[in-house]
Amino acid sequence: MMSAATIKEAMPRAETARLAVSVRDLDIRFGDRGNEVSALTNVSVDIPEGSFVTMLGPSGCGKSTLLRCIADLVHISNGSVSVFGRPPRQAREGRDFAFVFQEATLLPWRSVIDNVRLPLEVGKHDKSSYADPMELLALVGLKGRENALPHELSGGMRQRVAIARALVTKPRILLMDEPFGALDEITRDKLNEELLRIWRETGTTIIFVTHSIPEAAFLGQHVLMLQAHPGRVKEFMKLDFPYPRALSMRDTVDFVRVTAHLRALLEECI
Repeated sequence: MMSAATIKEAMPRAETARLAVSVRDLDIRFGDRGNEVSALTNVSVDIPEGSFVTMLGPSGCGKSTLLRCIADLVHISNGSVSVFGRPPRQAREGRDFAFVFQEATLLPWRSVIDNVRLPLEVGKHDKSSYADPMELLALVGLKGRENALPHELSGGMRQRVAIARALVTKPRILLMDEPFGALDEITRDKLNEELLRIWRETGTTIIFVTHSIPEAAFLGQHVLMLQAHPGRVKEFMKLDFPYPRALSMRDTVDFVRVTAHLRALLEECI
């Protein structure tokens, strides 16, 4: 068995693992011709189905932009993005993915259960194929709080509701843009553990943006490091820490070695 070390590797190709997301030679530019800014350039990465990928990089390197490209929220200048072999627009229309932002963005006048049910009320889709909202609340640890209003919940609880709401359509991919960034350290740690449990129980592919090196190393099977000005892939690494993971692993020599490597990489990316 390999030691829990960081290993550089290319992502598995389609013949060894089915791809959830494939990005090829992606360029994203904003602004008018003659006054363009390159947000991403020549980005290529493959993300296998069922994997957990965390994304690190300095501010302005294009982490959120890449996430939004996958979600069909940003126009692609050059290159391609496919989601389960389909263009992002088709994947969005088929509800292949769901998005969780840094802010929970719950509707304040709706109860917890009604916020989770919200995606079921939007669009014409087969409601029988959706997850049960009450079961999802139990999954995220909020059983018994279904009738509470958002202002009656802590920040961590509101993010749990947002995760349950994202999962109600049974997305094949969960895109998460710094969802725990505004939380205190203890709450963040608890939600990290909960998210790993949910990922293992659902088998959903997760792509998770963070500015926290320990969080990226604790959660991810792989870490995608982006370099800034313009945004491009610095390194893609596999983390060979076994699952299930406990917070105590962060005190091990292997974990400290990995986070030190990631920190050194991050300093090179600025």
